[in-house]
Amino acid sequence: MSERKKPRIWRPKSDPLAKAEGSRPVPAASSTELPTSWAEMRSLVEDLRVKAEQKDAESLLGVFGDLARAAKKKVTAHLDADRALQTVMSGFIEAAGSRYALDPGAQWEPGEPLKLLLAGYSGTRNTGADVRVEEMIRQFRHLFGDEHVALSIYTIDPELTRGYFRTVRQLHLPKLFPKFLFDTVHEQHAVIACEGSMFKSKFANALSTMMVGALGLAAVEGKIAVGYGGEAGNMDRSVQDLVRRYCQDALIIARNEASKGVLAELGVKSRSGTDTAWTFEPAPLSEGRKILMDAGWDGETPVLALCPINPFWWPVKPDVTRAVINSFSGMYAEEHYGSVYFHAEGAEVADKQDRYLGAIAGAVRRFRDAGNDVFPVMFGSEQLDREACEGLNDRLGGGFPVIVSDEHDMYAMVSAMRNATYMVSSRYHACVTTMPGGVISAGITMDERIRNLMADRGTPHLALEVDDPDLEEHLFETLGVMVRDGESIREGIDRCVYANLERMGRMGQILVDHVRARHPEFPFRPELGEHGDPWAHLPPLPPAVQGVIERVRASQPTVSAPRLEPRA
Repeated sequence: MSERKKPRIWRPKSDPLAKAEGSRPVPAASSTELPTSWAEMRSLVEDLRVKAEQKDAESLLGVFGDLARAAKKKVTAHLDADRALQTVMSGFIEAAGSRYALDPGAQWEPGEPLKLLLAGYSGTRNTGADVRVEEMIRQFRHLFGDEHVALSIYTIDPELTRGYFRTVRQLHLPKLFPKFLFDTVHEQHAVIACEGSMFKSKFANALSTMMVGALGLAAVEGKIAVGYGGEAGNMDRSVQDLVRRYCQDALIIARNEASKGVLAELGVKSRSGTDTAWTFEPAPLSEGRKILMDAGWDGETPVLALCPINPFWWPVKPDVTRAVINSFSGMYAEEHYGSVYFHAEGAEVADKQDRYLGAIAGAVRRFRDAGNDVFPVMFGSEQLDREACEGLNDRLGGGFPVIVSDEHDMYAMVSAMRNATYMVSSRYHACVTTMPGGVISAGITMDERIRNLMADRGTPHLALEVDDPDLEEHLFETLGVMVRDGESIREGIDRCVYANLERMGRMGQILVDHVRARHPEFPFRPELGEHGDPWAHLPPLPPAVQGVIERVRASQPTVSAPRLEPRA
């Protein structure tokens, strides 16, 4: 078996905790005392490190572990980083409201470009997040016109978005973002929040806090504030309070009807929409084919794309105590996500992940042993997925390709995935971006996104659950269904893509009318808006998407023919 590569996972370039030292000297603390300030915490750890430097590594880690467990009970209650971040963000929104009376910031005037800021999760090589933003940008350029709009976007790491988002100015978003949002939103005319998991606590409360912050800052300064194709789901109470308070004057175009219900309970108005990844054009199929053949594919055997994740280490949670300990010892490096945030870890998480990967591997082995000649390929749509992909490859016996976004950009990733015949994915956008290519997909889901997608396609039975105790058996049966009913599944996929293209067009109509209501003199083309044709509000469509439209129209003569602008 080949030696496993160490996952190349994004980490912040610097840790703000490294600068969290008090300005006055603090006497060294003994190991029997618990710290009451940042400076005392650092002094205590330094003292322990000096005292333990003669011990072996295992003993040293034990000292730090004892400290972490002892300190956690006392410190956590006072250093809840999520609450602190939300409080700071709230304070900046309130400050922006007060500032507005004296300094309203940038306000659009006829004849100048509309400064439009996109706030999202770009810069982590999350293929789905980047693809949906890329297609928003193409749609906005189509609707507003390049000469009439100046687009900017936040990126967590500019190196990872280099070459993405043509014509858009990229702004490096710091990990401690409230003041940065306060400054940059002030310079814009409009803000569009573009993260798919917009208002959810499933992954990280900090992400939702950022979405609320960007929208709330724009709203209190009288600017256009829109959430575009986002989703609302289960939120911690503190996040609900933020959304309820600061998103009242924002327009949220929700990705699904369930999200509208969640927002309505919080008193936030919303309209129906969809995701925006449907119109994406990847690199030519030949590019993806070359990637797969260079990795060992024979070019003929049907590819079974497998897109595993680690569904059990979410959400990331702040733990200031562990962050301080980790900054000195590195003892929590494996589960450290960034800043003060850590993935869930421990024996239970590891056991669940082992069962999940083992069930997928077991089903695939049985499927191949039953005479189904498929070539498994592991795809990691986010660079965090590398460990899961390599773990699944090991459980399949090794030797199969592992294609991860830390080595391939979004254009190459989707091109390679569209060379597959079948797909089993725990990544929502892996399904969405391959559907226009006719890939027959099923999902193993950790939340409602894939479940809703499969129901929308008319194939709810193709959505399995990550914690299903009988996952291996159910996946084995599902693989058989995908082969047996492949053609009818493809027809349902085509109809689903067609319907979502129309929904995406209606999103464009809603956006045009919303901006027009605020700025009647903005030079939109007169045919744009909700009085017009939704299909005219889509960006130029690539050949694969045009092929879907033609097939649906041919199979359903009553479907109206859309007016489409071909892709140049």
